[in-house]
Amino acid sequence: MHNILPYERWLSLYDPALDERSPFHGKEYNYDVYSENIYGYYIDPAWDFMGSETLYIKILFASYKKGFAIVEFIGEWNDAINNDIMHLKRNVIELLAAEGINKYILIGENILNFHGSDDSYYEEWFDDVEEGWIAAVSFPEFIRQEMERYGIDRYINMGGTLEIERWRTLQPNLFFELVDKLIQRRLN
Repeated sequence: MHNILPYERWLSLYDPALDERSPFHGKEYNYDVYSENIYGYYIDPAWDFMGSETLYIKILFASYKKGFAIVEFIGEWNDAINNDIMHLKRNVIELLAAEGINKYILIGENILNFHGSDDSYYEEWFDDVEEGWIAAVSFPEFIRQEMERYGIDRYINMGGTLEIERWRTLQPNLFFELVDKLIQRRLN
């Protein structure tokens, strides 16, 4: 797992440690020390702790002008034991929402497992975005199926056209515009 890095190509365009509005503003990364781990497997120091012992994130890009954020995940999303959605909602999403973010692209290709519980935090998040949306991009099929089993697809758009394998070839604003267009098509 230590070989899995958050996507780095947009780092010259956006760095959450340098963004005064980011929940990770001021964080200093020590790339010589691997201290964070998921179930005893060390992960790259570039991943950010958001309150969960099993799920780490990286805000790859945020545009306060357009009101969107792109967030990548690694690890096990465990709502049943660790209440990961609560940590994500309280420690990251609420801070971004306070800065005007209401559209979220979640990159889930490094999510290894999902354990659901109730959907109240997802519903709360969905209600908070009002004119926005939440999109799950490139989540493994078995993860999507498990999330659907818990009704999370009522709050997070996933599957179908949102399985965008080439997202890394796009600049963040173009990626956002593509996802936004796909979401608008679904809503209409």
